[in-house]
Amino acid sequence: MNRTLVIIPTYDEKDNVGPIARAVLAAVPEAEILFADDNSPDGTGRRLDEIARAEPRVHVLHRPGKQGLGRAYVAGFQWALGRGYEFIFEMDADFSHDPQELPNFLAAAADADLVIGSRYIGGIRVMNWPLSRLLLSTGASAYVRAATGLPVRDPTGGFKCFRRRVLEAIDLDGITSNGYSFQIEMNHRAWMLGFRIREIPIVFEDRRAGYSKMSLAIAREAFTMVLKLAARHGFRRHPRVRSAECGVRSAE
Repeated sequence: MNRTLVIIPTYDEKDNVGPIARAVLAAVPEAEILFADDNSPDGTGRRLDEIARAEPRVHVLHRPGKQGLGRAYVAGFQWALGRGYEFIFEMDADFSHDPQELPNFLAAAADADLVIGSRYIGGIRVMNWPLSRLLLSTGASAYVRAATGLPVRDPTGGFKCFRRRVLEAIDLDGITSNGYSFQIEMNHRAWMLGFRIREIPIVFEDRRAGYSKMSLAIAREAFTMVLKLAARHGFRRHPRVRSAECGVRSAE
């Protein structure tokens, strides 16, 4: 059993799944990939089955319909925990996350429990976004820090690596968010449990093919989820358990 699993949710990503699978396995040959497909109407699921038949390091989790990013990741996490993986990644299918960064995450995970790829360390590392989208993202990050105290510069980023002990400690069935707020909730829960979090710089490039899944409803969910997270912990702004090792570190 390989120790590293890269989970990639898909919905209408037929043109991306072949190239991203090849790129991930070239960057980390010892890794395996789990695609979690929400019954994509464009035939992504059928294309994934073809890839998996030809490549034993690729697995496919077929889900009954479009249930959202958070539900796809939770299903993927549970699949990974049941099969003994130690390092469990989140990653997009659209090449906005560079597969060549995967070895850097694994190196950082040597002394961290959660490694987050940050677009906002050492400046703004985002390519091909309109100014409105950039302002929304950076504003959301500032809002999360102000409301919860979470000391993460890019709390909404979706390129990250969990050690299995983090996912075992989090009540995955109790995760309530589903869109981009899912990333905030997972980070906040890991931090409040006292796990070691490390941010490393990445360059984020807007998708090469397909279409964005961002919507007003997703943004609204993220706004309200931050307030719920803060209230859930009595607006406490630090973990109850704090040791010399726990906390958040940045590599610039």
